[in-house]
Amino acid sequence: LPAPNDVALALAARAGLALGSEVRTETRFDRKSYFYPDLPKGYQITQLAAPLNEGGGLDVPLAKGGTRRVRLSRIHVEEDAAKSTHDPHTGATLVDFNRAGVPLIEIVSEPDLRSPDEAEAYLRKLRDVLVFAGVNDGNLEEGSFRCDANVSIRPMGQEGFGTRVELKNINSFRFVRDAIAHETRRQEAVIRGGGRVAQETRSWDPDRQESAPMRGKEDAEDYRYFPDPDLPPLTLGEAWLEARRAELPELPDALRARFQAELGMTADDAKVLGAHPALARYVEAVARGLAAADLALPKAGKKAANFVQAEVLRDVVQEGVDARFPVEAEALAELLALVEKGTINGKIAKTVLAKMRDEGERAEAIVTRDGLAQVADTGAIEALVREVVEAHPAQAQQYRDGKKAVLGFFVGQVMKRSKGKANPKLVNEALRVALDAG
Repeated sequence: LPAPNDVALALAARAGLALGSEVRTETRFDRKSYFYPDLPKGYQITQLAAPLNEGGGLDVPLAKGGTRRVRLSRIHVEEDAAKSTHDPHTGATLVDFNRAGVPLIEIVSEPDLRSPDEAEAYLRKLRDVLVFAGVNDGNLEEGSFRCDANVSIRPMGQEGFGTRVELKNINSFRFVRDAIAHETRRQEAVIRGGGRVAQETRSWDPDRQESAPMRGKEDAEDYRYFPDPDLPPLTLGEAWLEARRAELPELPDALRARFQAELGMTADDAKVLGAHPALARYVEAVARGLAAADLALPKAGKKAANFVQAEVLRDVVQEGVDARFPVEAEALAELLALVEKGTINGKIAKTVLAKMRDEGERAEAIVTRDGLAQVADTGAIEALVREVVEAHPAQAQQYRDGKKAVLGFFVGQVMKRSKGKANPKLVNEALRVALDAG
């Protein structure tokens, strides 16, 4: 017999709290009766009369600016069905029962979305919240986050909605946008041709960019809902709910705002580095580790953000709600601290990072072992500057004639002779003195 999954219920409640829903402490399960090959027992365990979560909503950013409030009707717990695969070549249907009976949540929104682009933006924002809340890995390709879209159209000025058509199990943001756009055009063509839109469920074929009818869409009374006799009503209690509330982590909007306020990041920095919870934790750990080396936190945050985006992000491997990084956050903070102390410069830091990733050693050990410490001896730098200036008299004259941009050429030559280890600030100062002296 079926039994409630306590972890699934806890995660479902966390999703409701993250989305502003009212979470019930008393709930129950119902049977939804229908026959389809993916549900051979003829009914689905779900929630109708007393869903775990009711209400809530999301503020979805719009491309033209501003936001649209998308209200949520409910977030209920139910069992998954099997997976049907329709072979377009043979016409056969294969049914995979491995996921049948696995608990899931269905998040039902009110009809507040007005375009395919808005639907895509809503799903991206929803996925964002669920991943940060730790209740979903957001993997569309594997089906752990998928969408059913109900589409209806109406003439301008008409208040009542038209007949809705459901598009099933779409597993890509782009496919959602394309499917809704296609269905909107299809329904408009039916109505303009004098026909009536049938209430039905349709499948979406992304390769052909077209939908096909699957079955007639029933109304609620056709499903013959009744309380599931195998599952008694659940009394979860206020203590249980408070424990779920205490588990709720920082959500993406709040985190990105804090990254800007506390860590000195730009809005773009915060958007990129706050796109995944593990990445957000990592860059903050780097920033705070760097700040421990007597650097103001906003400055440390900005330096960490710049370096992670430029040198680390491409090697990050996301694994659901976790991720793997080429070096530990503490080790990266130590590397950036060496740059701040002037032990190495930014260019050498990139070389050291590659060695840290490939060899697993810490930055200071690599710098000492390979002799990568920055040359800060003013006498040695001045000697290099004299050699370079004397070797390039034509460029030196261009500088003295007012073409100050040629200074960059000399800096490059000195850095080349020093194998990238000369202190760039001291090099610039010494070059200006030497060139101005003429």
